[in-house]
Amino acid sequence: MADVTVISSSIVRPQNTNQSSRTKIHLTPFDLNTLYLDYTPRGLLFHKPDPETRFISRLKTSLSTALEIYFPFAGRLVKVDNLEDNTVSFYIDCDDSSGVKFVHAESKSLSVSDILQPHGYVPDFLDHFFQFSNVQNCDGVSKPLLAIQVTEMNDGVFIGLCTNHLVADGISVWSFLHAWSKICSSGSVSDLHPLVLKGWFLDGIDYPIHIPVSEMETPPPPSRELSSMVITKERIFHFTKKNISDLKAKANNEVGTTDVIISSLQAVSAHMWRSVIRNSGLSREGETHCKVGVDLRQRLNPPLEKECFGNVAYFPPATVTVGDLLDRGQGWAALQINKLVRSQTNESCKTFAEDWARNVKILKPQSRVVGNTIIISSSPRFGVYNTDFGWGKPIAVRAGMSHGTSGKLAFMRGIEEGTFDVQATLWSGDVLVKLLADLEFLENVTIV
Repeated sequence: MADVTVISSSIVRPQNTNQSSRTKIHLTPFDLNTLYLDYTPRGLLFHKPDPETRFISRLKTSLSTALEIYFPFAGRLVKVDNLEDNTVSFYIDCDDSSGVKFVHAESKSLSVSDILQPHGYVPDFLDHFFQFSNVQNCDGVSKPLLAIQVTEMNDGVFIGLCTNHLVADGISVWSFLHAWSKICSSGSVSDLHPLVLKGWFLDGIDYPIHIPVSEMETPPPPSRELSSMVITKERIFHFTKKNISDLKAKANNEVGTTDVIISSLQAVSAHMWRSVIRNSGLSREGETHCKVGVDLRQRLNPPLEKECFGNVAYFPPATVTVGDLLDRGQGWAALQINKLVRSQTNESCKTFAEDWARNVKILKPQSRVVGNTIIISSSPRFGVYNTDFGWGKPIAVRAGMSHGTSGKLAFMRGIEEGTFDVQATLWSGDVLVKLLADLEFLENVTIV
């Protein structure tokens, strides 16, 4: 176990509050569908700043200022029991009563090199660098919506965030991080714009949405015997500019039409999907799913502002048979992802939301046994290496641990512009061993 000691723990609230203009944030079907998913962990690794800079104090002070703009993070999730119809409903109260949890920790035994392990392995001790690891979004009724842990090591600092997906998606989280770092490094908010909330809810759907109490029941946790069988490992796979270019060219050549252009992200996603499933030992007749995070802001009509704050992401699945995925090639797999993304229109969003509100079915934690699904989350478009708190840019980004759910693929920009890093959660046994011996997979990926 890592030697991580908590030095202090506190609640940070906005420095100045003006609650008169802050109303409840009602939750959409896209929000409520994530109630039983975990808080999203993201972390940044830096070289250690000069202690004379009093960087912990600066981080807390600038965080308080940043929360004046990003005030929903300091709010709380409210659960209402509707006794008249045996349902519950939720909303986010932006009253600053909860605040953000801020923890200062240290590990005298760990160094930057312990995180940047050879061959891309993500060490298990990284779990101790996040406060709300393995906490579900619905737990926001009793926990802050954002928890930050700053861990000092011998030669580095790791800033780990756990955010409640009900309040913010990846675009909003990284927008907050960039604003916080700007305030910390410059001490000014003059070039930062007021927050624009998503302000979107479908006409014809009454809110707050009433959720049957029966739908809030969750299955029991796996037995101890089953839990011991589903240990996973986190691994970083690096894609150079050439890796990406080759995969994109191959996919587009196989598709063979100029009517559809496979993007770099779709080509790499297809490569990961086919490679993981090829080495998973699944029946060829069975189905496999690739869930892709899609930003809905510009897909709605009228469109929302590109960087409006909130959770405006959705993870629809592309579903095919294992046999088709493996036999029909890289281009065909990428085309299924491309079709899925293009199909997310205002009409499809409206249909999903209306159907969900009529027949509420909350997404429960993914099965830890089947292993036929991969989830493409985050995005290499997020400017993760532009987050400078005043002592230099990050030297690595990590996505936190996934606690036994195999198939999560967090896509991030590599440290060199134009490159990708994919943090993959895979079974620690056969799948990972086979993948690292798979020449077709290794041909287009770089092991760091």
